[in-house]
Formats: sequence, structure tokens, C-alpha cells
Amino acid sequence: MKKNLLSIDWDYFIPIKERWYGSYIENRRNNVIIWYRRYFEDKKKGINIEKSVKTGRELIGFWNVIKEHFIIKKKAKVYVSDSHKFSYYIGENSNCGEVINFDAHSDLGYGGIKSLDFELNCANWLGKLLKNEVVNKVRIVYSPYTYESKDEFQEINQVFNVKYPQIEDIKDKTAIDYIHICRSGSWTPPWLDCKFYEFIKDLNMPYKVVKCPKRHWNPEGLTLSDKIYITL
Repeated sequence: MKKNLLSIDWDYFIPIKERWYGSYIENRRNNVIIWYRRYFEDKKKGINIEKSVKTGRELIGFWNVIKEHFIIKKKAKVYVSDSHKFSYYIGENSNCGEVINFDAHSDLGYGGIKSLDFELNCANWLGKLLKNEVVNKVRIVYSPYTYESKDEFQEINQVFNVKYPQIEDIKDKTAIDYIHICRSGSWTPPWLDCKFYEFIKDLNMPYKVVKCPKRHWNPEGLTLSDKIYITL
């Protein structure tokens, strides 16, 4: 019997600035250093991004809302990672038939069907699950803070079974076998990591961490040489 994966990107809860909303390689420079750069660039303009970029109201009681619309099995396995592409491996190795993705990005692949021929990455993992016939159904619940539209993925939408419901429209009580929570550090700021770990604990289920190193955030404690390196 096919399993179901609930995949949640931390960026679903964070209204980041539109100028930061782009495509990034997942590495230390974009997970940590780029956030220091943004912090100091905005500080010169008199803006404290630690205070202006916070989690949205959707975070409050989120797990209670999920339990109203889904059935989380008692033995559901929970994984935490930095990269969202880990969802591909869960789907591939766990006989998943459907993915429900809460995200600010579709992760279907950017550039149409051809983008699904690229190597697996955080931007196309969901599309590749469909293309490789690992799963046959996908539901994307877009963040209220997304800058995307489902219309941008018409080519993929016409070929595969992709739906874009609002959470209140999901009434079938799908049973969840796997939960993946990803931080997406290139799109989510380090000063909110404490809330990220609180969010995971609020699920109140055992979980396994896979490649999600802790980020150290202390902009005012950086040396002059550190600041020069960041601006390079």
C-alpha cells in the first residue's frame, strides 16, 4: 500500500523580503554568510532585519490545524533537514504515492519539463518525484507569503496530477506516514532558528535530524576581518 508524505518547508511561515526571493545554491555562504551581508547592508539604511523579519501568524497552532485536516499515524516517521531535496529520498525509499507540500515555493522545477532533467536539487525534487513516477499525486499548499503563482507551472500542471488547495479545502483526512520538516537555510534567517526548533518540538513526536547543522548568529560579535570577508 502506498504511503503519504507531509513535507513542510520552514519558509512557509516567514514573510521574507521580495528582493531575497531567488534561486540559491545550498551552501554555507548562502545559509549563513549571505544573511550577515543582508544584516549589515540594511543596518546602513537604519533597518534592523532581526526585528522586521519574523515568523507569521500561521505558525501559531499550526500542528493543531494539521491534525484537523490530516491523520498523523502514531508510528509516522519524522525527519528534519536543511535541504528540502531530502523529501525526494523519503518518497523514493518509502513507497510514497502522494506528497502534500507546505511551502513558499512549488519545488516542481523552474523552467518547465526540461528542468526535471537537471540533477536533483531543492528546486526540482517534487517535480522529479512525479517525472520518475515515484509518486502519482501532489498537493501544494502555498504560503501566504509566496511570490509564486501556480500559473507559472502550467506545462508541468498539464502533464502531472498537481493541485494547489488552500488548507481549509483539504477535507479527505489523508493518513500521514512520513513528515519532513526542512529549514531551507538559504531562504530562512538564522535569527529565527530557535523558533524552528521550537516548531519541531511542538509536534511532540520523535524525529531524526539529517544534515541540518546549527547556525551561529552573532553579527555584533564579528571581528573586522570577518566583516570584510562577508562583503567580498
